[in-house]
Amino acid sequence: MKKNNLLSLILMLMVVCSVMMSGCTSSSTDAASTGNVSNAEGTQHNESTLVLGEMWAIDSIDPAEDGTVLCEKAACLETLVGANEDFSLKPAIATSWQQLDNKTWQFNLRNDVHFHDGSKMTAADVKFSLERVMNISPRVNSMLKIESIEVVDDHTVKITTTELNPILAGVLHYPNTAIIGSRSVDEQGKLVKPIGTGPYAFESFNEQTGELTVVKNKNWWGGEVGLDRMVLKGIPDPNTRAMAIESGEVDFTVDVPYSETDRIDALDGINVEKYMTPRVYRIEVNLAHQPLDDVRVRQAISYAIDRDEIVEHVLYNVGQPAAGPFLPTMVWANKNLTPYKQNLEKAGELLKEAGWVDTNGDGIRDKDGKDLEFKFMTYAERPGLPPMAETIAAELKEAGIKVTAEVMDFGAIEDNTESGNWDLYLAAYNIAMVPDPEYVLNNWYYTDGPDNGPGYSNPEVDALIDEARTITDLDARYQKFNEVEAIVYEEQPMIIVAYYGCAIVKDDSLKGYVFDPTAHDYRINAGMYMEN
Repeated sequence: MKKNNLLSLILMLMVVCSVMMSGCTSSSTDAASTGNVSNAEGTQHNESTLVLGEMWAIDSIDPAEDGTVLCEKAACLETLVGANEDFSLKPAIATSWQQLDNKTWQFNLRNDVHFHDGSKMTAADVKFSLERVMNISPRVNSMLKIESIEVVDDHTVKITTTELNPILAGVLHYPNTAIIGSRSVDEQGKLVKPIGTGPYAFESFNEQTGELTVVKNKNWWGGEVGLDRMVLKGIPDPNTRAMAIESGEVDFTVDVPYSETDRIDALDGINVEKYMTPRVYRIEVNLAHQPLDDVRVRQAISYAIDRDEIVEHVLYNVGQPAAGPFLPTMVWANKNLTPYKQNLEKAGELLKEAGWVDTNGDGIRDKDGKDLEFKFMTYAERPGLPPMAETIAAELKEAGIKVTAEVMDFGAIEDNTESGNWDLYLAAYNIAMVPDPEYVLNNWYYTDGPDNGPGYSNPEVDALIDEARTITDLDARYQKFNEVEAIVYEEQPMIIVAYYGCAIVKDDSLKGYVFDPTAHDYRINAGMYMEN
């Protein structure tokens, strides 16, 4: 009996210890969760997990399709080339590059970079990654203009282009060109698991929930990494992102409704930081619809918009009034351009000159029995767009232009643009995925450019772009592109309203965050850490 009692006591103690041990070693995926974890030496530390509320649904982890999430927001992958705050280029995992002749470039690679699986990154991996994205992405392929890639040695790669391509190094800053190991794909070339070189390593992706989890890369060539784990959740609705940060569901998010930023910043435990990011709010104008093909009507629309009012009372100073398509801080921007100031008298003169007057006193200008009215579409994922569209519609009415603003999903917008059933379209566009003015000016304003939604065509602009893209001297190159900026500033085929501001909302326990003004929306930096 004594032996049985003793055995029972031992068993009870073992159960209690097991439960206690289980409580000590479990970790939660809740926001700001910590748990005691033993390292290789047997000592314990607190594991820190950051839960991030991403502004878009995460539906792909293939960098060749969309590298922004894994390269910038999850910090798993890295590109050959980086960018300084003024968008001039700097080394990343390539230490340097030289243009050997009109069509030949040499890139020298770091020799201390390892992939997350422990293998060393070599020129062969660079060749594999670039050839893969060229096969998958027609847009990237058209920008790279690569004819062949030669592995000179483990840390040197030689690239030959089909023609003179001064922006090749800039294109290699584009997130879709991030370098992955060849073991990332199966025998058919399909991505299985993105194996990169960044401060965080891919752990899992839930295709049903769109939840992406990454973990610390303890052997990152760039140094110490602050967080043990990050969980990225796609939350497309700005109001839902605001509720998630307030409830503690996430520790970090971006672009909550701008009208809420000051209130949220005043809450205990949360702070809001506002930054400029390389993106603009622009109104595309359907030049196939009369009277939008009349430059006087487009200029009148631009003069009717009060950009200062919009920035202060719609964007709540999360942004700045815009002139041309480039931020003034960009090294190549035309500094002589200033934002159109609201001038209803000037707008009225231009419309009258174009034949549009209010003949019946109803406040709306008309011509040949037809009112001057437009359909105006936008989308809701970026919080500044819907209220900006409403405000612009009201301002245009003051000038005698009737505008019906409508917030639509992307499917409906795409249907309208493809069918031509649209007049004005307000959207937010990135202006530095490739740090060179050619990326925007060619794509937006060149006849048949890939982002030339309005259908703008100006032979003088085409000729200037053709000439500028062949110039390798940066000062001369930028000067020629400045001429393009000046022309489209006058002709307003796309009405630039404001430079985009980014509202970063984070828990006070998150320390060490540094905003990167060259990122697509925002970039996670390795020095971030959670303070208990």
